[in-house]
Amino acid sequence: MSQPVIIYSTANCSDCSQVKQLMKERGVPFEVRDVMTSTVYQEEVEKLGFMGVPVTVAGAHVVKGFNLPGLTELIAAAK
Repeated sequence: MSQPVIIYSTANCSDCSQVKQLMKERGVPFEVRDVMTSTVYQEEVEKLGFMGVPVTVAGAHVVKGFNLPGLTELIAAAK
């Protein structure tokens, strides 16, 4: 992986779980940043222009929610 994948999420978020499951299925390593445990992570999401999660980031690629076409493109860019 040339770009680290970061998933901003919360504990009981079903879309977040779907994004993490997709990454596992595709063999993509990722870092989870729980916005409920860190104001820094919440601020990072807000700086990206979002108020909710999941937000998945790899380099310049940012995908909000469980958006399969967007996530597929992000995965390809991250590899």
